[in-house]
Amino acid sequence: EETRGATPVDFLQQLPSYQSALRRRATAGTQERRSAPQDPAELRAAEGHGPQQEGDEVAARPAREHPLTIAEKRRLRYCQQADIKYLSGWKQWKRTSSKSLKKVLGEVKELSSYLELWRHDIHSIEGKFGTGIQSYFSFLRFLVLLNFIIFILMFSLVTLPSIISKYGMFNSSFAKIPPKNIEPHCTVYEPSGNKGLVYFYTYLKDLLSGTGFLEVTVLFYGYYTIDAEWISIQKYNLPLAYLLATFGYLALSLVWIIKRSVGGFKQNLVHNKDPFQSYCNKVFAGWDFCITDPNAARLKHRSLQYELQTDLEEERLKRKIADRTMKEKLRIYSLRIFINIIVIAVLSGCFYSIYRATVFSQENSNVSIRHDVRRDSANLLVQYLPSMVITLANFIAPQIFSFLIRFEDYSPAFEIRLTLMRCVFVRLANIGVLLFSLWSQISYCTTDKCNACGYNYELYPCWESEVGQEMYKLMIFDFIIILAVILFVDFPRKLLVTHCSCKPVQWCGLQEFGISDNVLEIIYGQTICWIGTFFSPLLPAIATIKYFIIFYIKKISLIHTRKPAARPIRASSSNFFFLVVLLIGLILAFIPLGISIAHIPSSKACGPFRNFDTSWAVVPHTIDGFPTGLRQVLYGIASEAFAVPFFMVICLIMFYFIALAGAHKRVVEQLREQLVMVRFDPLFCSPKV
Repeated sequence: EETRGATPVDFLQQLPSYQSALRRRATAGTQERRSAPQDPAELRAAEGHGPQQEGDEVAARPAREHPLTIAEKRRLRYCQQADIKYLSGWKQWKRTSSKSLKKVLGEVKELSSYLELWRHDIHSIEGKFGTGIQSYFSFLRFLVLLNFIIFILMFSLVTLPSIISKYGMFNSSFAKIPPKNIEPHCTVYEPSGNKGLVYFYTYLKDLLSGTGFLEVTVLFYGYYTIDAEWISIQKYNLPLAYLLATFGYLALSLVWIIKRSVGGFKQNLVHNKDPFQSYCNKVFAGWDFCITDPNAARLKHRSLQYELQTDLEEERLKRKIADRTMKEKLRIYSLRIFINIIVIAVLSGCFYSIYRATVFSQENSNVSIRHDVRRDSANLLVQYLPSMVITLANFIAPQIFSFLIRFEDYSPAFEIRLTLMRCVFVRLANIGVLLFSLWSQISYCTTDKCNACGYNYELYPCWESEVGQEMYKLMIFDFIIILAVILFVDFPRKLLVTHCSCKPVQWCGLQEFGISDNVLEIIYGQTICWIGTFFSPLLPAIATIKYFIIFYIKKISLIHTRKPAARPIRASSSNFFFLVVLLIGLILAFIPLGISIAHIPSSKACGPFRNFDTSWAVVPHTIDGFPTGLRQVLYGIASEAFAVPFFMVICLIMFYFIALAGAHKRVVEQLREQLVMVRFDPLFCSPKV
């Protein structure tokens, strides 16, 4: 009996199963506790919560945080109050101040929840349509906050110092140092600003394309042609601040996304580990009690029914796969290989179309600007040609993928995941192809003058601003398409379904609010923002306004013009999926930014890096100005003598955590076996004698 009642490991004591066993034993021993001594020290020993067992910190925890019955919590609170008299003055003050601090923090947290953006709107959406759709709007709110913080970072470190120095505020000044050892023709940059009499539609064209008057504003890279700033008597290194701000917003995004995805990863790992547990979750805990709308409740019924049918279908497919003959396996694998070849051909066609559209746009838009000013409308279409081709590819390719996946004979869940990953790849890869096309044009040199500059100075005297304009046009066009689909497709369809009783119209019905499609839409825009912020520092401000408007547009569309999807995904898995795809977009943004910063020569006619070979060259130049000791330390950290041992230590730490994860996995498996045995083994359920 003593062996069976021995104290387990601390983390096992926190398990609900262990606490349930304690409560059963406590219920069986009620008569013994009624006759228990009332001395505080004896009460602590009887309850097993004294400082001798769990320490002062555990004893100081509020009673409501302990997994005990109401009567036990009352007795524990009495013990804690009696303990205060026997503590020293320092410990009494420490415990009292800790309680006060927790209370103040709780009140501040409760107050801050009322200041949360769109709190009431998101709760209303959750109540009418469930947690699945609510997760999309919560994700949209996260992107609004992320872009706003990135905007504050870039504005405070880059834009604001430039404005202060250029306008001479706070006794500030700036200097422009001509590049050394550079051919004079490389430093010529004449922005296409509007001169003389300008028509109104010209301003509209400039607003849509980022050219004209916008090209010389703080929106684009070319405005920050400053080599040194002095604010009062302090020198401000703008090139270094520009580069550090870029690294800062990328690091901030990475840390924030990983922090938010950790919880979803744990939950998703637990849910997907055991199919039986997933089945029990659907049967006993699948209902969303936030739903108050009858239509949403009926939809949730159908959703649960669909999930159960999907699980049964997956089990049927598993048996079917197990019973396949060698001939059937060869047939299905050959069919999948053929379909994947078609998918690769579709992707290649999309990429080639984007490449040709980008080359055509870059060559002809520059010519029309210089030689045929009267064709502004045609020139605007030529400038937007890459954006239109990318949007068309993003629409057509997913339709083809959804049609082809039906013939590959996958399980329903895997069909959805594979289709989504293909759509993610085509959306994000299209941006990469656009940048590759631009870089091929920027780096194309056939003359000695061009080679002296390192880039095509004739077409791109300030190539960073050109790339920023392309990212700006992609973001504006993406917003126009979202708005146009809702105004000119969803609303007319809603009117037809409501007022027309024709069978074809009623058969089509309302458009479903596809969570995954909408999420891929905004992740595509966020990836554009991450890439374009280096070339257009105020692009996060535009993204913040864009997502702010999209929130209300999508809310109106959801309530009035669309219906929830018949096959929704769970909020926990959807949140994790959103963040994983967002993380893929961020990693994709690292690649073009790294190439632009470290490999492609910086423009010699504009920008803060015109005196450096590349943007990264400002870092070693700044380090050379440090004291000798600090400079040697930094160079030592960057050397192989430090990198190799550091890499080995990181590998050892990684192996340690892998082993720790394996140990935790085995403990979880043992606990699951104990949960299975608890119904049959009387040692787990009988009260302690």
